[in-house]
Amino acid sequence: MKKMMVLIPLLAAAMASFAQNPDSATLRRLSDDILWNGVCYDNLRVLTKTIGHRLSGSPAADKAVAWGKKAMEAAGADRVWLQPVDVPLWIRGKETLKVQLDGHLQPIPMLSLGNTEGTGGKTLEREIVCVPDLAAFEKLEEDQVRDKIIFFNYKFRQDIVNTFEGYGDAVKYRWVALNKAAGKHAAAVIIRSVSTGADDVPHTGASRYDDGVAHIPAVAIGNFSADKLAAACAKGQPKAQLVSNCSMKGTKRSYNVIGELKGATLPNEIIVVGGHLDSWDVGEGAHDDGAGCVQSIEVLRALKASGKRPRRTIRAVLFMNEENGAKGGVAYADSARTAGEKHILAMESDAGGFSPRGIGLEMPEPLKQKIRSWAPLLLPYGVYDFTQEEGGIDIGPLRKQGVPLAGLLPDSQRYFDLHHSRNDVFEAISHRELKLGACTMMAIVWLADQYL
Repeated sequence: MKKMMVLIPLLAAAMASFAQNPDSATLRRLSDDILWNGVCYDNLRVLTKTIGHRLSGSPAADKAVAWGKKAMEAAGADRVWLQPVDVPLWIRGKETLKVQLDGHLQPIPMLSLGNTEGTGGKTLEREIVCVPDLAAFEKLEEDQVRDKIIFFNYKFRQDIVNTFEGYGDAVKYRWVALNKAAGKHAAAVIIRSVSTGADDVPHTGASRYDDGVAHIPAVAIGNFSADKLAAACAKGQPKAQLVSNCSMKGTKRSYNVIGELKGATLPNEIIVVGGHLDSWDVGEGAHDDGAGCVQSIEVLRALKASGKRPRRTIRAVLFMNEENGAKGGVAYADSARTAGEKHILAMESDAGGFSPRGIGLEMPEPLKQKIRSWAPLLLPYGVYDFTQEEGGIDIGPLRKQGVPLAGLLPDSQRYFDLHHSRNDVFEAISHRELKLGACTMMAIVWLADQYL
């Protein structure tokens, strides 16, 4: 306690000295405005509670586009426009899964994986073969797999502290496992959800079929159900009954929503902030990625409210179709290349509305060092990690044009409890954490505008 009493005055003196830095003072004013007057939390409430989940191509996604345009205009953007994007149209439909537990077929929660084909509404009843991982599956002969339902019981690794690294390890079961099973003529696939949650909530997410393989059904189940099914498989070879109606239905015209503040002295140099407007068709898409959308709009609003026009053009983009196609990011990059636009930085928020902890940097080393020199200015807001190389799916196509990328890195521990599930709702968002993320994005945009 005595040590703390000595340290507190020293820390206070250091912060007072730091606050005299002109850049620190400017960032403080901008952040104070967001924390006191920011509308991102209210915007998110409207998006999630009046529109809800919004899979690209759905009527709800159309409503979200109209909402985004209105929100950009209310933020004071000089110009707002809609950029056409043709998106895949995938329909889930009704679906059920029953598995043999304790000798009886029992319904369990499930979600078909996005972009997959279902059973056409017919009942598919087959024996289940359980494998712990892909390595074990590869050892199975084709006659052990043929016409069976393969259950990939791979657990999200709890020992990986950075859950995005854990996600990278586990998500292959949403991509690779389906095609491996189809290659050996399996009838369908069940995966343990790519989830850190201690619950029985299934998580969906995009999958895809390799060329030349059968389009077999693929579903995810929650962690508790996966434990029960694994136990049943240890005692024998249980059966499952799957009925699903999901299917691809071609493409549909949709839009990115774009708003900008024109730069005062270098209007042809552009800094982009963005998030993706679409979500999966469960939950409300609050963390993934309503948060990133409203934070990006908040950057425009706060800059406009400051009364000082930026040197460069600041553009906010609400990308469409990140979840099951990434067509919005491609359309934006193609448009930028065709127009000969000069982007000096693109930043994305697509890792949840939790407390900001860092900024991912995907750019040449000299520019990384430049941005890392700003770290002391971000430390008072809890942002300290500038070591990771991370941008974002939607801004990724800009990297091919040489645009430096940055990604907001919030605390990751709870994200994959909620991600792509019915639990991703407005109530899971803290208004302070959401606003601090917007403050961090604002800080990077303002510093980039001044010094890049």
